[in-house]
Amino acid sequence: MILVSSCLAGLEVRYNGTHSLNKKIQQLVEAKEAITICPELLGGFSTPREPAEIIGGDGEDVLNGKAHVVEKSGKDVTELYLKGAYATLEKAKKINAKVVVLKENSPSCGSSTIYNGEFIGKKMAGNGVTSALLKRHAIQVISEEQFVEGSY
Repeated sequence: MILVSSCLAGLEVRYNGTHSLNKKIQQLVEAKEAITICPELLGGFSTPREPAEIIGGDGEDVLNGKAHVVEKSGKDVTELYLKGAYATLEKAKKINAKVVVLKENSPSCGSSTIYNGEFIGKKMAGNGVTSALLKRHAIQVISEEQFVEGSY
């Protein structure tokens, strides 16, 4: 069983109320070979919500208490991102997920790139909070691009 970002399965749960449908992932969910998850909703957010980025580092730095997840208006939402990450970790353990496919660039789900914290659309190398936590627990996390390419 694999765990996948809900937005990749076509659920409209992204911050702006949209999805990022990936047909291959949607087919796996429909075939009951994958389970959807949204760390941000598990953390207590609703849809739509204000965009957020990691300020001062990446998800590893957030886990280490050295960076924060902040909404565009300036509100610190780090605790909700941590809550969602730990809830996702528990779900991944419960289903014994071998691979978790998460949406790239997200402050929760990015597995190789995230936005740089300036809210200008610029990306940087790094993990989102959930990706960093899952990787710390030896769970393989890949992006939707890696999944489609089959490079995992």
